[in-house]
Amino acid sequence: MKWLNGYRMSLVLVGFVVVIVIGGGNAYADFTFGTPTNLGPKVNSSANDHDPCISADELEIFFHSDRSGGYGDCDLWFAMRSTKEDAWDEAVHLGSGFNTWNFDGTPCISADGLEVYFSSNGRTGGLGYCDIWKASRPTRSEPWGPPVNLGQTINTSASESHPHISTDGLSLYFACAAWPGDSVRPGGYGGGDIWLTELQTGRQTTELVWGPPVNLGATINSSVYDAAPCLSADGLMLFFHSDRTGGYGNHDIWVARRKTPNDPWEKPLNLGPPVNSSYGDAGPALSGDGKTLYFFSGRPGGTGAWDLLQAPIIPIVDFNRDGVVDNADMCIMVDCWGEDYSLCDIGPMPWGDGIVDVEDLIILAEHLFEDLRIVAHWKFDETRGSIAYDSIDVNDGICHGGPLWRPDGGKIDGALQFDGIDDYVETPFVRSPADGSLSVFAWIKGAVPGQAIISQIDATRGEGSAWLCTDPSDGRLITRLMQPPFSPLQSESVITDGLWHHVGFVYDFEGFLRYLYVDGAQVAKDVIPVVPIHSDGGLYIGADKTLEAATFFSGLIDDVRIYNVALTPEEIAALAQ
Repeated sequence: MKWLNGYRMSLVLVGFVVVIVIGGGNAYADFTFGTPTNLGPKVNSSANDHDPCISADELEIFFHSDRSGGYGDCDLWFAMRSTKEDAWDEAVHLGSGFNTWNFDGTPCISADGLEVYFSSNGRTGGLGYCDIWKASRPTRSEPWGPPVNLGQTINTSASESHPHISTDGLSLYFACAAWPGDSVRPGGYGGGDIWLTELQTGRQTTELVWGPPVNLGATINSSVYDAAPCLSADGLMLFFHSDRTGGYGNHDIWVARRKTPNDPWEKPLNLGPPVNSSYGDAGPALSGDGKTLYFFSGRPGGTGAWDLLQAPIIPIVDFNRDGVVDNADMCIMVDCWGEDYSLCDIGPMPWGDGIVDVEDLIILAEHLFEDLRIVAHWKFDETRGSIAYDSIDVNDGICHGGPLWRPDGGKIDGALQFDGIDDYVETPFVRSPADGSLSVFAWIKGAVPGQAIISQIDATRGEGSAWLCTDPSDGRLITRLMQPPFSPLQSESVITDGLWHHVGFVYDFEGFLRYLYVDGAQVAKDVIPVVPIHSDGGLYIGADKTLEAATFFSGLIDDVRIYNVALTPEEIAALAQ
């Protein structure tokens, strides 16, 4: 099976860690990022919230903010939660021991949770415009002691900030910027550089002291601003933000990797969407298990100008790229057992540890038999509440009008009952029909002619389309998904007879053809190619995009699925079983 050598992750797809290698060439890529989510209003504010730092157990998060309730232009804050599955508690000001009348920020908590490094300017005892300080506590349940300046080996008359302490506590990465009016630390490359200092035995004592800082060099640093270093727990990944060319916004997050902790860093790569955007993204912080990236962003949709977000880091486990994680992928891993083979090296960190072994098998087993082609799945199995959860991603829907949860009344477990008056579910944007092949399916029971099952809104253009609906005259299944002047696609299958029906459509982007399916069988097909309409809005389940009274669905809807491929007739028949 060494035919896979030619396939070894020469991926340059947007969304993977390795997007494009600047200057040409390919590189390995073995993980991708999920959709970033906002940490919510208890952590974020209407002001600017920056530079998160997460504890090793992910139960404490530190950051700085210029929100009201502080002392200076930016203060240090933190929030806690009981478990990783719980929501964050309200953010709390760290108080006068940490915060001053001026800037205090860019925190980093040690792996044992007993030290916090941060930067501060204008504080008594400082050596330059901005210095790095450290506060300690005996245990995690005791208060912090007074901050201590790290001294003139690290701090200079320039601006030192963004400290990051390695998991073993032996290496300290930090940034040194040259702001207008600042002195410049000798040995730099641009407006801000990343430096490294390591603990060593002092000349006059056996006490460990920080050694002379070393610039990370031209591979990591550029001629512009580079800062906010974050080293992974295994020491193989260095995340940071930079203003260098090749980005998407005024700040972007980049990553450099190395084979072992003793090897040199490889050329940094832009993380690309969905992490980076045109609005600026910075301040990366990595969870201890390497499975979550925290950062701050200026993108819209948050509570303030800059908000804290998190994005899951997902190992790529579909080794043969067929869209399904199955026995074929298992065989590929077994064939590479004991080797240094990045394609299958997916654990314990998402980027592996240099050998294919039981750590990788554990990760693969967690994803076995997943269908990676499905991009949204509303099971409607909830028993109450106003949220219809997406079991695949973060496309949770909001229930309007008060539809009834029927936990035992669905075709597959629970279902949602719509009253035909004002009930519907509104979801975030999932995908545009113009982006490629698409398959959409649902179980329905009820409805009358002229009602919508699934539609897409498009506030930008005022267009959108009814993906699945019933013909106004006799209740036949129809799709209005098309670009004018093309016509709707109608079937001869009436689905308003009060029985359960599995309904759906497929748009095949290769042939530009639509197909309608009822109960696993094809019931309509275009005879000429049809151009899809582009939409950038969310979905309405149970109502048309216009929310006209006659379009509200009356009856039960269950198990709504959206795929990013054109499913085969055999796969569709299996779904309808």
